[in-house]
Amino acid sequence: MAFADQITVEALDEDPYPIFARLRREAPVAWVPAANVWFVTRWQDVEFVSKNTGLFGAEVPSSPVERSMGKPTILTSDGPVHGELRRGFDTKYKPRTVADYIDGLANPIIEDYLDRLAPRGHANLIADYFEPVSSLCLARSLGFGHVDAETLLRWFHGLAIGAANYENDPAKLAISDPINKEVDAAIVPIFERLEREPDGSAISHMLHDGMPPGQTRPRAFLLPSIKIALLGGMQEPGHGAASTLVALLSDPAQYAALMKDFDALLPKAADEGLRWVAPIGTQMRRATRDMELGGVAIPADAPVASVISSACRDEARYRDPDRFDIHRTETGHAAYGFGSHFCAGRWFAQRLVISLLRFLLQRLPDLALVPDRPPQFRGWEFRAPTSLHVTFTPN
Repeated sequence: MAFADQITVEALDEDPYPIFARLRREAPVAWVPAANVWFVTRWQDVEFVSKNTGLFGAEVPSSPVERSMGKPTILTSDGPVHGELRRGFDTKYKPRTVADYIDGLANPIIEDYLDRLAPRGHANLIADYFEPVSSLCLARSLGFGHVDAETLLRWFHGLAIGAANYENDPAKLAISDPINKEVDAAIVPIFERLEREPDGSAISHMLHDGMPPGQTRPRAFLLPSIKIALLGGMQEPGHGAASTLVALLSDPAQYAALMKDFDALLPKAADEGLRWVAPIGTQMRRATRDMELGGVAIPADAPVASVISSACRDEARYRDPDRFDIHRTETGHAAYGFGSHFCAGRWFAQRLVISLLRFLLQRLPDLALVPDRPPQFRGWEFRAPTSLHVTFTPN
């Protein structure tokens, strides 16, 4: 039996990186029955698939994202439809715009949560800091000004279960479907308000930008992509920062080096953390015709996963790729994807990851992992520590 036939979703969720490494060596383009998709695992092939929309289209009928959230989505569309969906995101999340507003939006939320944590001397930083702060910052930028962190996190985990349900597990759909309906209902009053009274939020831009006076884009057209934004925007900053911190706290020498040269090394540490554990695992595509890739025949209409988390650890690009190294000389990573579907919120996520770590480490510089409660990572399509228990000097 071929190795790819032996892969299970449970094994991928536990730790996909040894599986990806073996696939890169033995079968870099392989059909994985457990996930109902072709895996493409080497950097060169991942980049090729992601960038060549003529050969590998984004519209994937079997996509768990569409099955869970509806369509069209910004992830599963190409051409004019993708351009229309991306318009509002690009307005709100382009680099200069993000630089103008992110500190005023994020810093008060970050400081509020640190004020709650600092006197305690201990915390689970996933539940107490990274996830709620990341979700609130993203939601406020989108236009969900009234939704609390607890609700946002419940939405996030429900949406994530549906979006990663490659095996089409009915039990997972039973969790994600009610969450999708709840999010749909919560967005209706936001649409109603912003259609009458536009503001600077991303949803407002999605409704109005490029439209004739008095007209807005249809709600049903925008709704699936807003849910994509809720999911991805909570995932990349919070979980990317958390994985980075796990790596730093697990290596005292690198942590000490960072603290001695904070401003220079923090951005490098953040990028290295996103490479080391990419928060989002794949870019889904569909083969538009019969073709050959990596010496393997892929039939037309087959679903193809460009495994960007595997590309981030490709031995052909990175020396000792499984090691977190803030002094790494190889630059760049694939965590934000490639091509026209390169993450629309990349600049927002990048700035927020750095802010989450900067404020935390400046306020609580003597953070230490709890020895008998080590961080445990989980997931392959969405991967992050499930918990991050630390101690520190109360202040």
